[in-house]
Amino acid sequence: MSDIDFVMTDHPAWIPARDGRGKVRVLVTFEGRWLLRTGPTGFTLRELAPAAFEPAYTVFRLPPHVLNELPQLAASLAGLGAVARFRTGNLWDALGAAAIAQMHRPPHAARLYRQFCYAHGERLRLPGGNYWLFPTPEAVLDLTPDQFTAVGLAAKRGLLRDAANSYLRDGRHWQTLPPPRLAEQLGRIPRVGQWTAHAAVADWSNDWALYPAGDLTLRTWARRAAPDYPWPTDERAFANCWRMLTRTHLS
Repeated sequence: MSDIDFVMTDHPAWIPARDGRGKVRVLVTFEGRWLLRTGPTGFTLRELAPAAFEPAYTVFRLPPHVLNELPQLAASLAGLGAVARFRTGNLWDALGAAAIAQMHRPPHAARLYRQFCYAHGERLRLPGGNYWLFPTPEAVLDLTPDQFTAVGLAAKRGLLRDAANSYLRDGRHWQTLPPPRLAEQLGRIPRVGQWTAHAAVADWSNDWALYPAGDLTLRTWARRAAPDYPWPTDERAFANCWRMLTRTHLS
């Protein structure tokens, strides 16, 4: 872990540690479960349920060309050093989180995600307190309209139910597909759409070439990081600009 300076905690499954130091997340990888905690020297990983493989993560570093071409952005990012991001090993979790996030700002989407977990997810008793997993597809299909309304997800009920039905039918096959093909298949689920499909696959695979680069959150943070750069205001134009600037380093 000596090559890691920062752990990315963008997924809403990350919650503050009870002692206020770092964040924790339970990663589900097929049948395995791992307790992950960030800390000042990277992260710690503890196996909660027998697993064949440890959770996968990717280490991202600032591309050298950005230092010359966009120095203000480079200056904002350089302090992060080597950034590790764990893949969401459970494709259903990645799809559900993306479905909830669509059309919501990240803080609000994270609250909705956590409320859904607290109300209908499996509770794990951990040494540092309780933790709730994202509801399974079966649990989602058993919920009444009132139960969706109670957690602020009435508008997402149809989308989540369609996603759950499709995942139960095709989920095992989906996980054998390369990321571009997987994004294509997820985009065919009724009501899911391209944004959710691509965001889910990027989260699941760490292949950020698939992420919707015109996303409002990305546009907002790019402007904060490099306020003097003439970022396009149009979503499509921004996406093209971002891809041109970052080349193969879309992460």
